[in-house]
Amino acid sequence: MNRHSLIRRAGLLALQSAAAALACAGALAQPAVVYDAGGKFDKSFNEAAYQGIERYKKETGTAYLEFEITNDTQREQALRRMAQKGADPIIAIGFAHTSALEKVAKQFPKSRFTLIDSVVEAPNVQSVVFKDQEGSFLAGLLAGLASKSGKVGFIGGMDVPLIRRFQCGYEHGVRYANPRAEVLSNMTGTTPTAWNDPTRGGELAKSQFSRGVDVVFAAAGATGLGVYQAAKDQGKLAIGVDSNQNHLQPGTMLTSMVKRVDVAVYTAAMAVKQGSWKPGTTVLGVKEQGVGVALDAHNARLLTPEMKQRLEAAQAAIVSGKLKVALHSQAGGCKF
Repeated sequence: MNRHSLIRRAGLLALQSAAAALACAGALAQPAVVYDAGGKFDKSFNEAAYQGIERYKKETGTAYLEFEITNDTQREQALRRMAQKGADPIIAIGFAHTSALEKVAKQFPKSRFTLIDSVVEAPNVQSVVFKDQEGSFLAGLLAGLASKSGKVGFIGGMDVPLIRRFQCGYEHGVRYANPRAEVLSNMTGTTPTAWNDPTRGGELAKSQFSRGVDVVFAAAGATGLGVYQAAKDQGKLAIGVDSNQNHLQPGTMLTSMVKRVDVAVYTAAMAVKQGSWKPGTTVLGVKEQGVGVALDAHNARLLTPEMKQRLEAAQAAIVSGKLKVALHSQAGGCKF
């Protein structure tokens, strides 16, 4: 073999070795999930994210890193630590990570981040947001149709624009079903502890029941567990949120407003593995099957054929654009 052939062969081997190293690095890269307040087993928003990353792990055999936030000061530190460990992508669960992620993403421009429930515009950030108002509208429609008293309730977690969006969509749906219906609303608090206070949730639900409410929607993370228990104890109906929670109190859970955080997390992790991850903002509503309501064996007897027909018609109207669901206005209040 002459000198030129040896050089060509050495170059080819070097390229092959580099390609193998890159492939190995890609295969070994672990995604990371940084959960929001309330813990990954809140049976709601965080747990949906957990289910999504667990699905990724089972299908790919790839482990992942995770961290559960217990106070706001940990957000930036957790994201930075995951970037230093080379996690790819780093998936931040919840709007409360927005400012921390914006800062860390600038410090680690080669790391890829996915933010669930808020938007950060950066070349290494992918944002996934949901039309929460559309899913809440469908929940409100069923509440309005199921209520015998004409009074329904809403219990939010932390009083932030995101939860006001849930509230407005729900109120719109209730009044779409019954224009004369009354909606009583309470927020649990103004700090992140509002997501994990079942005792307070139960107290607020009981107060609403005492005023005639017979269906209540809790958009409050783990706080909702107290709402569902109170409804069960008093023979009222409750509506779950984010994950399908119908199984928690079968027989008194009218439905759950499902937000496919699990799919968003799974898709982000798989996109990196498959080489298709892209920055930018994705918006998921009823049309994209990103939000909806849960129908299963646990609530089958609570939904009449008429309710199902009205639900299907509303879904079709939203998808076609004929029905525009109310958003929370900046001035406060809902515009129907």
